[in-house]
Amino acid sequence: MSKDASIVDAAIVGRRSIRKFLDQPVEREVIEQILEVSARAPSGTNMQPWHVHVVAGKTMKNLSCDILDAHYNRQDDHASEYEYYPDTFVEPFKSRRKKVGLDLYGLLDIEKGAVDKMQAQHGRNYVFFDAPVGLIFTIDRTLKIGSWLDYGMFLQNIMIAARARNLDTCPQAAFAKYHRIIRSHLNVSDDHIVVCGMSLGVIDDTAVENTLETEREPVSGFSRFYDL
Repeated sequence: MSKDASIVDAAIVGRRSIRKFLDQPVEREVIEQILEVSARAPSGTNMQPWHVHVVAGKTMKNLSCDILDAHYNRQDDHASEYEYYPDTFVEPFKSRRKKVGLDLYGLLDIEKGAVDKMQAQHGRNYVFFDAPVGLIFTIDRTLKIGSWLDYGMFLQNIMIAARARNLDTCPQAAFAKYHRIIRSHLNVSDDHIVVCGMSLGVIDDTAVENTLETEREPVSGFSRFYDL
């Protein structure tokens, strides 16, 4: 394996969803570099369906405050404009989902049925897990599933490019639910759907939640080879 391959592999394998960040700023120039590199993601007929709103400082604080208020007091008034999860989970997805939840809550000493603690931990999404930078991603609502697939490659590029710069991230579909609040704070037009958010910053190595390492299925479990 070449040296370049090992560097790329390390960035990919080193990517994790980080749930507590240090109060350490990230320069705008670095963010722009990450986005410029990430925009090399492939997209059908080069449509480049991604739109990014980068928030920090007062804008982030005000956005977080309003979403948290809705999270604790008016959840039923809000819903995502697309379905991220199925109504019913089947195996093996049900078990995988359950395990990661149990593992995270176990690290945080959140016992089964502790609804208030679970709600508080979920609410940490909306302060971007204390990261200094938040990103909100939107897509033109006329675009179809192919462009959403392209979007995933763009998002992955951002997370890998961040790791190459010793930064970490957490992609957060949780923000999609509060698209109306996001529109009231950011210049998101009505013809766009909020896809997700993402936290960006420097990992807090002292936080127990950041010790979570999720399992992955071996290649033999999800691949079939023909004539090789």
